[in-house]
Amino acid sequence: MATYKELMAQKQALEAQLEEARTSEVASVIEQIRELMAQYGLSPEDVAPRRRRGRPAGAASTPQEKASLPPKYMDPKTGKTWSGRGRTPAWLGKRPERFLIPQE
Repeated sequence: MATYKELMAQKQALEAQLEEARTSEVASVIEQIRELMAQYGLSPEDVAPRRRRGRPAGAASTPQEKASLPPKYMDPKTGKTWSGRGRTPAWLGKRPERFLIPQE
């Protein structure tokens, strides 16, 4: 049975052979592609068109405003309100139930 070092040496030798075979085959494949492109008059853009970034044209071109939520909390001293969404205001403190607006 082969040792770990022997197997690793075999692995490295195989990887070197793989890379050499790939390099020689890739060169011939690229040459075939170039010949076919010349034969049919194709450009690189015809074969692999560039992908565009961003949203497609016309998609959500007009931003729509969201309806604001009714306030749930109110500071009686300043009259400031908060709907319960987003960052909690400092005036709310640790007991927000004190500032609840009665629901009708």
